[in-house]
Amino acid sequence: MRRLVLNMADKRPAWAMPAWAEAEIRAALPKEWQVVALRAPVSGEGDGGHGGGGVTEETLVAVAGAEVYMGMGVAREIFLAATTGPGARLRWAHTGSAGVGGALFPEMRSSAVVLTNSAGVMGPPMAETVMAMVLYFARGFDLALESARRREWIKDAIYESASPVREIGDATLGVVGYGGVGRELARRARALGMRVLATRRTPAPEAAEGEVEILSGDAGLRRLLAESDYVALTVPATPETTGLISAGQFALMKATAVLINVARGSIVDETALIEALRSGRLRGAGLDVFAKEPLSPESPLWSMPNVLITPHVSAVSPAYWRRETDLIVENLRRYIEGRELLNVVRKDRGY
Repeated sequence: MRRLVLNMADKRPAWAMPAWAEAEIRAALPKEWQVVALRAPVSGEGDGGHGGGGVTEETLVAVAGAEVYMGMGVAREIFLAATTGPGARLRWAHTGSAGVGGALFPEMRSSAVVLTNSAGVMGPPMAETVMAMVLYFARGFDLALESARRREWIKDAIYESASPVREIGDATLGVVGYGGVGRELARRARALGMRVLATRRTPAPEAAEGEVEILSGDAGLRRLLAESDYVALTVPATPETTGLISAGQFALMKATAVLINVARGSIVDETALIEALRSGRLRGAGLDVFAKEPLSPESPLWSMPNVLITPHVSAVSPAYWRRETDLIVENLRRYIEGRELLNVVRKDRGY
């Protein structure tokens, strides 16, 4: 009998697989398939953390001989149990996280096992988080909150000629990383009248889609930074994107610009960001991710009035499991029919 192992009982209620999702996955498989749903707590935090956890004796027994494994990450111990020893037959591993950093250990990289992720599933709420941050700074809510903390009815900072308050319809949004999240973000920004520039690793045929101008390479990033009023980071964490935005890049940006990061903290040089914010080199920053999480209570970012902090929750949405289940069910159909799967990870690129 062919076996699918589900290890997606996330310890965070917002991410835990609901009963209806498990039922739909079971219903999508022919009778010769066995579905083993594990109940040990796992976690998809930080690209699946160390593979999402859930490494129990029950899990290791269940994956021995499994053909498909689905978890909130893919732990190395689980992968080895599923790919070594008598009867090993793992062919496809899927993670409920968009990032795959915790799953790209050497054995996974060198194997023939197909790895898929959930890129795009989290796009809508992440895009809405970015737009909320754009509007927060555009309408001067940071100034309003600072006045409210002091219980003072202050309008001067909003009334003055150099006020940062503006309409976003005449602003440019730069999207660094035109993937699933980037596309969702561009769609919303265009609907509000914004001009959108976006970078991606290579030019694509859909470059003119939705009136989004697609740029590539270092020259493209430099132009995006120089022309954008809001810069949103939506690229995956890879060796190439580590430290992508540092002092040199902040120097290219407008002093009235806002940096928004919902990708990964490793993409931004935090020390350089703090200096840019302190010196007035940047208008502000909306940050959902940080170099080290949780963000240390000692970090200067906490007390900066021009910084909006959220605790790595931009992707949280009750609609996650609807989209995730649709992706899994569609890929199960494709797998059974021998067709190409959606969201196949390029192991050499890390996304």
